[in-house]
Amino acid sequence: MAVRPKAILFDWDNTLVDSWATIHQALNVVMAAMREPPWSLQQTKQRVRLSLRESFPRLFGERWAEARQIYLEAFRAIHLEHLRPLPGRRELLERFVARRVFLGVVSNKTGSLLRREVAELDWTRFFGSIVGAGDAAVDKPDPAPVALALQPSGVGGGEQVWLVGDTGVDIECAYNSGCVPILLGAALSETEPGRAAPRWVCPDAEALYRLFETL
Repeated sequence: MAVRPKAILFDWDNTLVDSWATIHQALNVVMAAMREPPWSLQQTKQRVRLSLRESFPRLFGERWAEARQIYLEAFRAIHLEHLRPLPGRRELLERFVARRVFLGVVSNKTGSLLRREVAELDWTRFFGSIVGAGDAAVDKPDPAPVALALQPSGVGGGEQVWLVGDTGVDIECAYNSGCVPILLGAALSETEPGRAAPRWVCPDAEALYRLFETL
């Protein structure tokens, strides 16, 4: 039976903040440097799921480390300027904190960049843990970053933990971790990798909080 969570772990990009334009711009800087055709924004939204250390070797082969450095430099130059919370997210986090729910972030964004963005929004105070790509031995959808994020919580996982994200990788990670998978935003597309069904789909922040209140 469903129970009210004691801990909620959130994905970051396009779950709590709108990052697509920044990711897309930095990625096409890499494509130009690697003499690859640029991606459309739609292609970026469909293809960007895994962390750099997981995805770049597949995209750029032996030059993946060079491509990663170009991407990180391009991203650092613009990401704070374009950082925008998604509607209702700050209020959602405040409401969960008021209910004494442990909150964490588990993202495939490079950990140092992730924590800079959280600090820029003054959201560090909301989270008991902020885990990005490279912080655990393996990135999402492996369960390692979830285990790391839960360490300060005193919560052992299972039905007491929600993992909230916007992609199939997030849902897969929740299942791999034994957590409750919740999709925040639009339903998964037919082209989405790892299309395991979420337990619940919440179209917006208010719907997610209403779900919490019903349990």
